Amino acid sequence: MEKRRLGHTDIEVSCLCLGTMMYGDQMDEKDAFAQMDASYERGINFFDTAELYTIPPKAETRGLSEKIVGNWMKARGLRDKIILATKVVGRSPMPWIRDGEMTRLDKAQITRAVDRSLEILQTDYIDLYQLHWPDRTVQVFGRNPLGYRHYEDDYIAYEETLGVLNDLCKAGKIRHVGLSNETPYGTMKFLKLANDKNWPRMQSIQNAYNFLNREFELGLAEIAIEEKVGLLAYSPMAQGVLSGKYLDGQLPKGSRGQMFGRLDRYKTPSAEAAIRAYGELAKELNVDPSALANQFVTTRSFVTSNIFGASNMQQLETVFASLEIEWTHEINVAVNKIHENIPNPCP
Repeated sequence: MEKRRLGHTDIEVSCLCLGTMMYGDQMDEKDAFAQMDASYERGINFFDTAELYTIPPKAETRGLSEKIVGNWMKARGLRDKIILATKVVGRSPMPWIRDGEMTRLDKAQITRAVDRSLEILQTDYIDLYQLHWPDRTVQVFGRNPLGYRHYEDDYIAYEETLGVLNDLCKAGKIRHVGLSNETPYGTMKFLKLANDKNWPRMQSIQNAYNFLNREFELGLAEIAIEEKVGLLAYSPMAQGVLSGKYLDGQLPKGSRGQMFGRLDRYKTPSAEAAIRAYGELAKELNVDPSALANQFVTTRSFVTSNIFGASNMQQLETVFASLEIEWTHEINVAVNKIHENIPNPCP
C-alpha cells in the first residue's frame, strides 16, 4: 500500500483511508471489526471517523463509530500503528450533539468535543483533528447547484477556532489539524492565521471528490499542491451511485439508498447520463465501475488519501482491486472527455 506524507508533518498515511461513518447502524461491531482487520492487513494505516457518526446522523447513534473504532484499537493493541482522524461538527441545528446547545466552533465546545472523543476512542491523543464543516454559512453537501451565494451572518472568528486548536495541540490531545467541507477562501484564511500567529497549520482538507463532482479542481487543488494541504477525498463512489446500482430508479435491498434515502445530491438532470458514460468506459476497459471510480480519485496529484466506505467484504475487495488498475494517459483522456461533455453534474 503506497504511503503519502500528510501535509507538512512527518506522518505517512496510506493512499486509501478507511471511512467508518457506517459503523453502529448499517454495520455492527462484529462486521466493523472484520473490516478493520482486513484493511489493516492490506496495509491501510489511516482510519477516519467523527463525533457525529454514524450516518445518517441520529441522537441515538451519535458517537457509535468512534466507540467501535476505539474498541477495535484497544482489542488489537494497535493504537500506535493507526493514524487516527476524527472531526468536530460545525454550526448545526442538531442540539442533541451538545446537550441542547446549537453546535459552534468556539473554544468551549471544541474543548468539550475533543475530551469526549478521546474518552470514547479510549486514547489520549488524536492524530488529525478536523473541523467537519465551517461555523459560517457556506454552501456544502451539494447545496450549490446554481453557483455561489453570499451569506451575511455571524460566525465564530477564525482566531477563536484556531486558537483553541493551538491550545489542544500544546496540551498533547491532538497532534495535527485539518479542514473538511471548506472553501478556498476559508482554507487560505486559516493558513494565513497560522503563519501570522505561529499556530497549527491545516495539514489536510476533507472534501467530496469523484467523477460527478470535480469542483475541488477549480480552486482548492492548486492550494492543496502549493501549500501542501492535501485532499482527503470522501465519497469517491458518490454515495454508491457510480456503481450503477441506482440507475433507472433501482433501490437494491440493503443498499444505503434503500435504507436511508439521502441521494438527492446525485439526482440532478444530467447525473444519470454521466453515470452511464463512466459505466460504459469501465465496461470497455473490462474493469469494475466502482474500481475505476476509486482509482481515479486515488491517482490525482493533489489527493493525499482516498476515504472509502464499504458495507460488506465484497465492496472492500473491489476497493483493494482498484489499486491494480494502471491509470494510463488513454484512460485519463477518456475520463476527461466525459467530464468535458458533462462537467460536474452533482456539485
